[in-house]
Amino acid sequence: MKHGYLTVYLSLSLALLLSLILTLVEGARISTIRMEAECVADIGMNSVLAEFHRELLEQYDLLFVDMSYGTASPSIERSQGHLREYMQKNFTVGERGIISSRDWLSLSVDRSTISEYSIASDENGDVMRQQVLKYMKESTVEGVLSEVVGQVMENISLLEEVGLNSRNIEGERNDIQAQIDAIELPKEEKEEEVVEISLDNPADKVNAYRGIGILRLLLKDTSSLSEEVINADNYISHRSTKKGTGLHPDVKRSQGLTDRLLFDSYLFEKCSRYGNTLDKSLLKYQIEYILEGKESDSDNLEKVAKRLLLWREVANVIYILSDSAKCAQARALALTLTAVLQVPALVEPVKYSILFAWAYIESLSDVRCLLDGGKIPIMKTSADWKTDIDSVEDFGGSIPENEGRGRGLSYEDYLRIMLFLQADNIKNMRTMDIMEMDIRKTPGNIYFRMDACFDSFFAEIGVSSEFGYCMDIQKRYGY
Repeated sequence: MKHGYLTVYLSLSLALLLSLILTLVEGARISTIRMEAECVADIGMNSVLAEFHRELLEQYDLLFVDMSYGTASPSIERSQGHLREYMQKNFTVGERGIISSRDWLSLSVDRSTISEYSIASDENGDVMRQQVLKYMKESTVEGVLSEVVGQVMENISLLEEVGLNSRNIEGERNDIQAQIDAIELPKEEKEEEVVEISLDNPADKVNAYRGIGILRLLLKDTSSLSEEVINADNYISHRSTKKGTGLHPDVKRSQGLTDRLLFDSYLFEKCSRYGNTLDKSLLKYQIEYILEGKESDSDNLEKVAKRLLLWREVANVIYILSDSAKCAQARALALTLTAVLQVPALVEPVKYSILFAWAYIESLSDVRCLLDGGKIPIMKTSADWKTDIDSVEDFGGSIPENEGRGRGLSYEDYLRIMLFLQADNIKNMRTMDIMEMDIRKTPGNIYFRMDACFDSFFAEIGVSSEFGYCMDIQKRYGY
């Protein structure tokens, strides 16, 4: 009896102990399943991000995953498939040594859905812009940035103060010409015929050149100009784009002064322009393209040159009208004209037409100096003025030489002002045009497009085990 009683007691105790042990083992398995599923999800999502586009990183220091993977048909489903594949490989237990290792978890991926993802072109390119700003804030020396901010803002303030970007100088010139045209010229008898005395205003000859292609006037040799031409319809700013879910709400948006200038500094770091071209670029004058958006390098440069010429003409008119000596010279030249001598009312309008023509010639000289690598201040003094009154009388399309580099702002400085005045959304989209142009030149990237690139995503993953356990995982990952 005594031995039997002990056996039953031991059996009952072992049963309880075994139940406890099995419960603990099963609990450990459940915890391990959850831990492994979470870890493998992290590995899988990081592996997707590890497929960042190499050329985009190398040329533009941007981290984006190209969901086309070199094909002509970008799709987020491709990235979903990659995520599932990476996770499944990490769930699979392979051979270990001589014997196989039993998988005590038996996990598999039931679904992997990327429900949210930020595409570079979302919100008019703001996704791309925010990554650029992050890169620039990490790589830009604070002192250098402060100096650039100070210089650009000082120049912008002066430009706005004198009205370089707003004054209608052409309208003023046309009003002067209208005054001249409204005055009847005297007549004289010539070979038994009464004819009107010609005004012979030297300003008319200068103004006749305004309609000629500006680059032909400004450049001594146009043979070195880039002849690159694109079809703008092939690039992101001109086509319909794929849409993601935009910037995540947690991303800090900042479009302040510093950020705008940081983005502009990035463009000067990565893009070419006239006088500083890059072999890697398709269009050689990329900054000019971002400003003007034309399909050829020559058209973009011409548009920028015209804007520069207008700014210089406004500034030079302001100065020359304040210079009493130059005004006296223009009046004296006007008085040498026969018609003016006979019609005193013509003196003042002809004088002003000569002053405007003189300012135009000076402006042509200024822009040539800038394109040649020189410097020109926004507002001149008498020491900065290079042309004389004879240049108006003798003008035949040849621009007087501007010796020396001068003082003031360079061509690049003027481009910085133009970029700052450019609308951010236009700047963003044209910048991505440039990126597409350059990346497509590299091997294997003929179909590259910025609206196929994402830098963060939100995944919903379903994981199950052969032992009857299921779990859902939701994670957001990005650069």
